[in-house]
Amino acid sequence: MVREAARHWANEELRPLAREMDNEGKTRPEIIQGLFDHGFMGMEIPEEYGGSGMNFTSACLVVEELSRVDPSVSILVDIHNTLTNNAVRFWGSDELKQKWLPRLASDAVSSFALSEAGSGTDAFAMKTTATESPDGSYYTLNGEKLWISNSREAGVFLVFANANPSLKHKGITAFMVDANTEGVHVGKPEKKLGLRASSTCPVVFDNVKVDAVDILGQVGLGYKYCINILNEGRIGIASQQIGIAKGCFDVAMPYLNERSQFNTKLADFQGMEHQYAQVATEIHAAELMTYNTCRMKENGIPFVKEASMAKLYSSQVAEKAASKCIEWLGGVGFTQDLLAEKFYRDCKVGSIYEGTSNIQLQTIAKRIKEEYR
Repeated sequence: MVREAARHWANEELRPLAREMDNEGKTRPEIIQGLFDHGFMGMEIPEEYGGSGMNFTSACLVVEELSRVDPSVSILVDIHNTLTNNAVRFWGSDELKQKWLPRLASDAVSSFALSEAGSGTDAFAMKTTATESPDGSYYTLNGEKLWISNSREAGVFLVFANANPSLKHKGITAFMVDANTEGVHVGKPEKKLGLRASSTCPVVFDNVKVDAVDILGQVGLGYKYCINILNEGRIGIASQQIGIAKGCFDVAMPYLNERSQFNTKLADFQGMEHQYAQVATEIHAAELMTYNTCRMKENGIPFVKEASMAKLYSSQVAEKAASKCIEWLGGVGFTQDLLAEKFYRDCKVGSIYEGTSNIQLQTIAKRIKEEYR
């Protein structure tokens, strides 16, 4: 049911604007409002806070279906649901939940502010600091974050800063920071290869005062929260990549069934049949991996290795599907007449963000070694 609802909205409301938003480099306000109106921004937020009260699998299904039409919009939904919303649900105080969950479900886009110039993959090398006030009532944040998704639209930032640099990563603390707080400055969006309608900006925190009650969880445990939530986020990225791969098929297969050469439909050439059959099989395998990992997470089964596998493999399959799609379409696939070239550009970041492919391989290898010791 949730898949059908997301698919219908994506095709009816999002598809007509996908190309325009890509060209403009921004997501239209009416699209963001539509995401809230249809409950896609509060998938796992309990109904008592105004959310949809669904499960993690449902959130991933929505991300997948939106990705079939516009991955730029799906990443906004993915980050919001699998990272920020869940972090607040898991570790937020009752006061923090009361303050933010209703807004996260209704009107406040969230942004996950972790990466910095010198701390990408090595995320815990961050330089942003959080200095406690003499009476302990607030903290002052100073630093600059880079490559921050959703930053232009954000109503709140989940910011990671070091409250005690002498403790290294064990000083890292998470804060919920209202985007309207004095000293928060969002810079110009990056000009990117793909996901152009998704804002990716530097965010400067210049003497930003944050009340101690806005700390997420406990002081010094931000690094643990970050690791745990990104493990879940990787499943969301896998769902996005599956959606991209399926979106490529949505573009290519009707064309192959319609266009004829030498009095034969392109889809009927055996050489073509073997190609799309192979890619379809790999998409199905990625889908099974991803939703099995959702099942494991929901049932309390350790899933770190499987999440890395799903993210790694799905990103590889999406790249292959996008590339093959353009080849199958021929010349028209290389133009902007169809969304094929957009999917080709949009999928590449799947092997980079929320843990590069090499990091996924390292994680998988580490877990395998542990299993055999």
